[in-house]
Amino acid sequence: MLTGRKLALTLAFTVLVALAFGISCKGFFVPPTLSSIAINPTAPQVGVGQQETLTLYGIYSDGSRSVVTSGVGWSSDTPGVATVTGTGSAILTGVTSGSATITASAQALSATATALVIGDVTSITVSPTSGSVSIGASPGQAFTFAATPGPPAYITTGNGGTLTITTNDGYITCTVSVDRNNNPDEVCTAETGATGPYTIVMTYPSATGGTVYSNTATLTVSQ
Repeated sequence: MLTGRKLALTLAFTVLVALAFGISCKGFFVPPTLSSIAINPTAPQVGVGQQETLTLYGIYSDGSRSVVTSGVGWSSDTPGVATVTGTGSAILTGVTSGSATITASAQALSATATALVIGDVTSITVSPTSGSVSIGASPGQAFTFAATPGPPAYITTGNGGTLTITTNDGYITCTVSVDRNNNPDEVCTAETGATGPYTIVMTYPSATGGTVYSNTATLTVSQ
């Protein structure tokens, strides 16, 4: 049977062990630190007066990846071409045609992206002019719509272009995707029920107003 003195010593020892264990656990579970950051998209394109949201992704010391939402600084090296504002995600705004380097910083790390601002489009080319896709195939058929003057500027539904599918029967879907050359394309896929051929038309308004430029590609669907 424990005496009062021995009981007090035992309780004190138990408390010390618990404290030591707690400190040890806190030391073991160290919160991951930010290792690197990257801006998404890496090559944003906007028209004059248009906007796009930029997001900063972080890779942490434990290999995890997530959006950095606070403590982020943004800047543009040429605000006369494009401005950027925000403390987490940022808003890129096109001011005049040209390119600007966008820099994001967080926790002594930095990342850059080159923003292209599309000016007064005078024509649009499409490549390829025709393509085919099988029902359910992934990633689908990619079409690249390039505007002139360059250097070049790629037109998508993400930066002011309007894409029309004829016949619009709901079985063809076109979405913006970045290709291996880091250029944005419209990638079209077909669902069951699609027949084709379809015309894929991209239009873009002149920056000075009054004129809308366009070009057309043909999409054939196979079963």
